[in-house]
Amino acid sequence: MIDISELKFDERGLIPAIVADAESKKVLTLAYMNRESLTISMEKGLTCFWSRSRQELWLKGETSGNYQHIVSITADCDKDALLVLVEKDGPACHLGTDSCFTNPLWQSPERSAFSLDGLYALLEDRKAERPEGSYTSYLFDKGLDKILKKVGEECTEVIIAGKAEDRRETVYEIADLCYHVMVLMVQMGIPPAEIEKELASRHIIDHKVKQEKMV
Repeated sequence: MIDISELKFDERGLIPAIVADAESKKVLTLAYMNRESLTISMEKGLTCFWSRSRQELWLKGETSGNYQHIVSITADCDKDALLVLVEKDGPACHLGTDSCFTNPLWQSPERSAFSLDGLYALLEDRKAERPEGSYTSYLFDKGLDKILKKVGEECTEVIIAGKAEDRRETVYEIADLCYHVMVLMVQMGIPPAEIEKELASRHIIDHKVKQEKMV
């Protein structure tokens, strides 16, 4: 463990803090800490930052309830930046999104890989920006009732395809269902990591019990 005195704060007395989800490792936000806010963070086990716009200490979640419980704080090789792993109580961004990083700028068509986190981030962007002509924007514009209706419709389509034992059609309909469920998750602020955590809590290994026949 290093000491706080070894850290290199800039000329304003600040050090950048990259905050990431401890479980999914998804980057949530980039904020700044000074010695006081870092000390408070370590004492409380909650992220506390220095607001450059308001010029005051900012305990994340104090007004919104979206606290970030610190798992670890690690300095980089130059000791002039911090990586803060957290377990969060709610959205990290003040806009209500799971992460502040929701505006794709560029992506390699050859190297990009599909992921649920990537899809979730894209849907968050659609909700925030509402680009015209986007079906996802249309769903968010219509609101929760429309989204729930589509989830119900897609559930029915999956059942019909499955009952017909049409494998290809079932895959297609399951993909449609997953998409609409993800839209619902974004609408309600439920990140994929929360679903993964719930599923992990239900994971039970069945132990076969050897039964001996009594004679």
